[in-house]
Amino acid sequence: MLEEKIKGLPDKPGVYLMKNNEDKIIYVGKAISLKNRVKSYFVGKKHDSAKTRALVKNIEDLEYILTDSELEALILECNLIKKHRPKYNISLKDDKNYPYVKITNEDFPRILITRNKVKDGNKYFGPYTSTTSLKTTLEVIRSIFPYRSCNQKIFRNTRPCLNAHIKKCLAPCVGRISKEDYQQIIKGVILFLEGKQDTLLTKLHDEMEQKSENLEFEQAAIIRDQIKSIETIVEKQKIITNGQENQDVIAMARGFNTVCVQIFIIRSGKLIGRENFFLSGTDESSRGEVIASFIKQYYNEQDFIPKEIIIEEEIPEKEVIGQWLSEKRGARVYVKMPHKGERKDLLELVGKNALEVLKLEEERLLQKKSTTEEAIMELQKQLNLPELPLRIECFDISNTQGTESVASMVVFTEGRPDKSQYRKFKIKTVEGPNDFASIYEVIDRRFSNVQKEKKQITDKRFSNLPDLVIIDGGKGQLSEARKAMKKHGFDYIPTYGLAEKEELLFTENQKEPTFLPRNSQGLYLLQRLRDEAHRFAITYHRSLRGKRNLASILDDIPGVGEKRKISLLKHFGSFKKIQQANLEELSEVEGINYTVAESIYNYLSTHQDLLLRMKKSKE
Repeated sequence: MLEEKIKGLPDKPGVYLMKNNEDKIIYVGKAISLKNRVKSYFVGKKHDSAKTRALVKNIEDLEYILTDSELEALILECNLIKKHRPKYNISLKDDKNYPYVKITNEDFPRILITRNKVKDGNKYFGPYTSTTSLKTTLEVIRSIFPYRSCNQKIFRNTRPCLNAHIKKCLAPCVGRISKEDYQQIIKGVILFLEGKQDTLLTKLHDEMEQKSENLEFEQAAIIRDQIKSIETIVEKQKIITNGQENQDVIAMARGFNTVCVQIFIIRSGKLIGRENFFLSGTDESSRGEVIASFIKQYYNEQDFIPKEIIIEEEIPEKEVIGQWLSEKRGARVYVKMPHKGERKDLLELVGKNALEVLKLEEERLLQKKSTTEEAIMELQKQLNLPELPLRIECFDISNTQGTESVASMVVFTEGRPDKSQYRKFKIKTVEGPNDFASIYEVIDRRFSNVQKEKKQITDKRFSNLPDLVIIDGGKGQLSEARKAMKKHGFDYIPTYGLAEKEELLFTENQKEPTFLPRNSQGLYLLQRLRDEAHRFAITYHRSLRGKRNLASILDDIPGVGEKRKISLLKHFGSFKKIQQANLEELSEVEGINYTVAESIYNYLSTHQDLLLRMKKSKE
C-alpha cells in the first residue's frame, strides 16, 4: 500500500505527512516535487543520519497535500508541525506553554496574558519565554497607559472600580473616557510592545501640543508624564548599533542533547529585549537546519517582522523563507549572515549569551534529574516496594454535588509527568456523590482494558502496568480500588491511598498509616502527582459542566427551539463559536431570521456568567 502511494506521488509542490503503525504523524515535510522528495527516503544510498534511518524504519503510511507553490507549502508545513508536533521534526520545546500578550478586539480592549494564540480577530504579541518578566513589562506599560483589566463586555457599573481611584484605569465603565481616546491609549501600548518608542514619543509630543492648544491642560499634563516615563525607559536601553535598524539577531548554542537559540530584539538601534528558546529533535541536524526550523516556527507566530534577521549560519530554503517573511511583513526582509563588522560582533555576543543560558539549563536539568532519582529511590525504600516505582499512576474523582462526576488517571514516568499517558473518565454507573463507588468503577475500567489491548493491535493506552498506584483519598477509596484490582488479578501491584490533610499513606493489611518526612523528596513527588491528578480531573469536570451550562443557556433564549438550536450547532460547530458570532453571522443560519438572530445576540451578550466561562475556556 505504501509502495503504491509512493509510485503515485505527483511531481508538484506540496506537504507530505509520514505516519507510523499507530496512524500517528511522525514527520511533516515540504517539497517542490513531492514525487522526488519522498522517493529519496526509500531509493538510493543508505542515509547517513541515524535519525533519518529511524524515521524511514517507522514509516507505515503517508499522506500529502498539494499546494500552488513552495511558499504555500512552507506556510502549511509550519502550521502542521505546530499542530501535530511530530517525533522526527525539530520543534520548540513546550511551545504550547509560551505566553503571549493578547489585545482584545473590543470597543474598549483589554490586555491579557494567554498561552493560546488563535485566529480570533484579537492582536497578539509574542511568544515570550518568561511569564514573570512579561508581567513586569505589562505593569510598567499600565503605569504609563492605564488600560482596563475588568472582564465586562457590556458596562453596567454606576461607580468606578478601585483601579480607577488609584489611577490604574480610566474608568470607561462609567463613561470617563471616550472610545476614541481609549483607542489612543491602546495604540500607545501597541507601539510600545512593537519597540517603536521613538515613533510613540513623537506621537505623544504631537498630542500634548494639540491638547495645550485646545486649553486641555489636565490632559496635556497626563501625556507629559507618559513621555517622561517612556524617556526614562528608553535611556536605560542599550544602544547596540549606530543606525536606526530594526533587527532580530539569532544565534544558537548546542549541548549534549539540547539546543538553545537566543534572539536579541533590536528596534531603532536599541536592544529592547532578548528571548531564549530550547529545541528538541535536533540530533544530527546541522546548525543551518536548526536555525531554519527555528525561524519558521518562531516567525509563524509573529505579527511584527523586522527588516533584518541576522543569522550565524547559512540556512537551507533561504530564498523561500525570505519570500515568506517578506510577505508576512508586507515589505522586503533581509536574512543576512555577516562575516565581519558590527553585525558579526553582535552575533558573537548573542552566541556567548546563548551558551551561558544553555549551561545554566543543563545544570538545572541535572539537579532536577538527581532530585527525581532520589525521590524514586526514597519511595521504594520507605514503602518497601519490590521494584523502583518508575511508572506511578494516580486516580482522582471530581464532581459538584454529584453532577457530572469524572475521574482522572495521571501518570508519572521516571518521576516526570507523562501527559501522553493521561486518561480521563466520565462516571457511567454511579448516580449522586459517591466517591467510593466511583473509584471502583474507574479502577475496574482501567484494569479491564489491559487484557483487551493485549489481544488487539491498537494504541496501547492501558496495557503498560504501573509499579505503584496512588488513590487520592483515605481508607474507603483505597478499599474499593483494591477490590477492583483483585477482580482482574492485579492486586499484586502496590497501592496506597494518600490522605490530603495529613499527607498520610494508607495501604491494605497495614493498620497504621505510613508517614513520610515533611522534607522528603518522595513525599514531594507524591504531592506533585496528586495535585496534577486533581488539576486534570477538575479541568475535565469544568469543561463538561461548561458545555452543559452553555447548552442550557441556549435553550433559554426566546424563539430558539430544538430545530433552531440544531441549525445553529450545525452552522457554527460549537456553542463557543455561537457566542462569538456577530448579528450578521447569526442571521445567515438556516431558519434564523433577523429578529431571532437579534434575540440570540442580545441574550448572549447580557449573560456575564457565560462570558466569564467563555474567557476561561479560551485562556
